[in-house]
Amino acid sequence: MISKAEAKYVRISPFKARMVIRLVKGANAKKALNTLELMNQKSAYLLKKVLKSAIANAKHKGYDEEKLFISKVVANPGPTLKRFRAATFGRAGAIIKRTSHILVELDTPEKIIADAKIK
Repeated sequence: MISKAEAKYVRISPFKARMVIRLVKGANAKKALNTLELMNQKSAYLLKKVLKSAIANAKHKGYDEEKLFISKVVANPGPTLKRFRAATFGRAGAIIKRTSHILVELDTPEKIIADAKIK
């Protein structure tokens, strides 16, 4: 792992975030950004923000932006907000608002190859 970025308590369900994550997992960071730019989904916008942050962290450490690829991207569940809405006959219907923690880790191919040779 060269750099990572994490967005916590994001108001989207992990299931919806994982649908977009499957498309960019293991891809080149620049190509993943372009893919996310063209998608019309809330999770793509949120994932793009986290990916940009991870790329900026790697550039700050001195790594080349073109050689970075996504080594790990995860959408873990965060705390669930529980709300209630009035229902018929004086009852209450539960509304569950899910949150996510989105983690992106970037790496370079050279580091992966070197780690494989050591093992």
